[in-house]
Amino acid sequence: MRKRVLLALFAMILATPLAWAGDLVVYHFDNAATQGLKGLRNIRNHLDSDPTAQITAVAHAEGVDMLMEGARAATNDTEYAPLISALKARGVRFEVCEITLKNRGLKKEQFVMDADFTPSGVVRIAKLQKQGYAYIKP
Repeated sequence: MRKRVLLALFAMILATPLAWAGDLVVYHFDNAATQGLKGLRNIRNHLDSDPTAQITAVAHAEGVDMLMEGARAATNDTEYAPLISALKARGVRFEVCEITLKNRGLKKEQFVMDADFTPSGVVRIAKLQKQGYAYIKP
């Protein structure tokens, strides 16, 4: 009986932080030109409404372009880096697909300091969804 009580208490302790955490969300970027500014604005609005949300933005294909040093939106010449840094400061994780880097001949040094890297963008998205992350494609 005592062992079951201890196990139940341990399970409650482990589950408690999950009850306090906000939504788990993955934003999928595969085209910076059409999704970049809109997606970053969506993430900002998401955090404004739910500051406890845990958000990961995964970029592959042309989506990685917004995470490159000096990248700007074609529509209004807005620089992406300050927007990304502001979201990173709020806990958003930005991940770049290493398969895309290889296929496009890009180097990690070409990306903003706020970018992290993942072996495969689509595999990362699938794994996050399997862990309970909601999927959003701006």
